[in-house]
Amino acid sequence: MTHTLVAFHAHPDDEALLTSGTMARAAAQGHRVVLVVATDGDLGLASRAYGGSGDLGGRRLEELRRSATALGVSRLVYLGYADSGLEGDPPPDPPDRARFVRAPLEEAAARLALVLAEENASVLLSYDRNGGYGHRDHVRVHEVGARAAQLAGTPRVLQATVPRDTIARAVDLAARFYRFPPEFDREAFGRAFSARDEITHRVSVRRFAAAKRAAMRAHASQASADGNADRTLAAFLRIPRPLFDVVFGREWYVDPARPAGLPVAGDVFEGLP
Repeated sequence: MTHTLVAFHAHPDDEALLTSGTMARAAAQGHRVVLVVATDGDLGLASRAYGGSGDLGGRRLEELRRSATALGVSRLVYLGYADSGLEGDPPPDPPDRARFVRAPLEEAAARLALVLAEENASVLLSYDRNGGYGHRDHVRVHEVGARAAQLAGTPRVLQATVPRDTIARAVDLAARFYRFPPEFDREAFGRAFSARDEITHRVSVRRFAAAKRAAMRAHASQASADGNADRTLAAFLRIPRPLFDVVFGREWYVDPARPAGLPVAGDVFEGLP
């Protein structure tokens, strides 16, 4: 039996990092995959070559379309909000739309619930309660996704995450070869994402690493930087393929409704009618 999987993300490129393997796997299995993005990422960091035109958001949505094609996405939806930014107070709202973090919860949830209902979605991919590393738009995705699923009656909500101990080990390994800037907070990773014992789904996506890498590569603006600055996405794309396949060969989720004591599932559709 086939299902519809809806992946809900804050900005273009988030899907490539957190859920692209799961999306590609579902599409290859014959399931319908829908990608919903809340904002156009117009406040994302990018070199002047990409952001100088004043339409970074439009460029990032075009990159998102290329990523969606690489992953086998059947439908792409932009909810129409503006990026809230990462640091400091959110900038004023543009004349035609609200920053996502300022959007009323019920209004934003209703927009997403409409997509879930239209698609008769079986599974919604959202974010964990920490919003991963804490970006305010990611936290808002968690809140909006949970409420939208209630409104639409979506059977399963899986919160995309990473075991925080896995990230901490990766950071410690990277520190042997890469000098982090002085403001880098190693201890912040002890509070980000999810504890390993919270993980309910661990999905093997190694066979779809090529699609995941293609999705990352589609977001060229987010791998760019001026001067000697380095970007995380660019660093990921420099990893040689065999090692890349291992590093990005699994994706993790938390199902807050899953009964305790069950073994970790390997398929996001496991147990659905």
